[in-house]
Amino acid sequence: MGSPLSPVVANIFMESFETVALESSILKPKVWFRYVDDTFIVWSHGHLELSKFLDHLNNQHLDIKFTMEIESNGSLPFLDVLVTRKPDGLLGHSVYRKPTHTDRYLHASSHHHPAQKRSVIESLVHRAFSICQPENLDSELRHLTRTLVNNGYVKRDIHISY
Repeated sequence: MGSPLSPVVANIFMESFETVALESSILKPKVWFRYVDDTFIVWSHGHLELSKFLDHLNNQHLDIKFTMEIESNGSLPFLDVLVTRKPDGLLGHSVYRKPTHTDRYLHASSHHHPAQKRSVIESLVHRAFSICQPENLDSELRHLTRTLVNNGYVKRDIHISY
C-alpha cells in the first residue's frame, strides 16, 4: 500500500497541472469539473479545436494522459450522473447506471443489522433527490421502488424514506 498522503499529493499535483494547462491554452472550456481522475468539460469551440485542446493537455506532462468521451444523443455520463443537453442549451441531470448494473442490493431477508438494510433504501433515495432534477425524480423513485421490492423490501418502508 502507498502512503496515506498519496491521494492528497496527487490532487495537489493535478490542481497545479490543470492551472498551467488551462492558462496556457488559447481556447478554454466553458466548464471544467474534475473528481479524482474523471474530468467533465463543456466545449463550445467545435470538434477540431477540441481535438487540439486534448493534444495540448496530453503534451503537458509525460505521465499524464487524457482520453475523451464525446456526448451521444446529447447525453454524457459523469460519475453516477447522466448529464443531458436540453433544447434550451441548459444541462439536465439524472442518475446514471452503467449497462452492466444489475440492480442487486443487500437483500431485505439477509442477516444484517436492520440499520444497514434501512441504509440501503435511504442512500438510494438520497442519491435520487441529490442528483435528479424535478422532471426526472418521479421516474427514478419508481425505478428504485421496483428495484428494492425485487430485493425483498416492503413498499411501505421504501415510501417512508421519501
